[in-house]
Amino acid sequence: MSNASLPDLKAFIQVAQQRSFQKAADSLGVSRSSLSHAIKGLEQRLGVRLLHRTTRSVAVTEAGEQLLQRLTPLLRELDDALGAVSHGPEELAGTLRINASKGGARWLLEQVIPIFLQRHPHVEFDLVSEGRLVDIVAEGFDAGVRLAESVPKDMVAVPFGGDVRFVTVASPAYIATFGRPGTPDELRSHHCIRQRMPSGKRYRWEFERGTQHLALDVPGALSLDDNDLLVEAACRGLGIAYLPQAFARKALEKGKLILLLEDWTPPCPGLCLYYSSYRHVPAPLQAFIAILRERA
Repeated sequence: MSNASLPDLKAFIQVAQQRSFQKAADSLGVSRSSLSHAIKGLEQRLGVRLLHRTTRSVAVTEAGEQLLQRLTPLLRELDDALGAVSHGPEELAGTLRINASKGGARWLLEQVIPIFLQRHPHVEFDLVSEGRLVDIVAEGFDAGVRLAESVPKDMVAVPFGGDVRFVTVASPAYIATFGRPGTPDELRSHHCIRQRMPSGKRYRWEFERGTQHLALDVPGALSLDDNDLLVEAACRGLGIAYLPQAFARKALEKGKLILLLEDWTPPCPGLCLYYSSYRHVPAPLQAFIAILRERA
């Protein structure tokens, strides 16, 4: 700490996580030029380049990545300690950052976050919803939320929300025009609405019945990257869709969609909140997990 001030280290973390001087400056409430000057000063004092800069992008160097991974939990613990002192031992303070899938974020907003904010009004809650699976430690998150099958093996996982079921659906108009597939293999002769993953790859539709397991790269002219859009496209008769049942529930109840291949789509393990097993668990996250278990 003798070579670097605490504000400069926090400024570096913001730029490294945002990958943008402008976004980091907006978050910190400073000018872009002053932020750039602070980072240059930090690099000079440490004697190492932390960031690669171009006119269009910012990338973290190997040395910067090492510093980021070690600094993030240390400064988070410092903020928690200062918050605990300033608000008293019984009153939580600080920041809780969670990265979640869209479905996970929706469940938390409905079931957990309102209770948490009511009980702990001095905690700032930062919920980031995105499709890509991120390194929660490297990107400064306290926890992540994904389907159980996607949780990294070295993480502590807290299941919630019960099992999830992926379903195959189509509109009555589509079925009236093109017929109803009786087996997954018959999907090869249908119009399917494909889903593109954040990595750019198309999602393979998975089916299971007894000892039979299939993963199909179905045909289709339309690809989408959002479950709500898949529901809308299927309701418009544009093809057969495959997605978590929770997203299609309202359309199914209203008769806008019909379930297909029901005996081929059994439930599977659902959502988990997960966090690093190698890091200190901050008090706000402990409190959030307690409420999550109450609701789950």
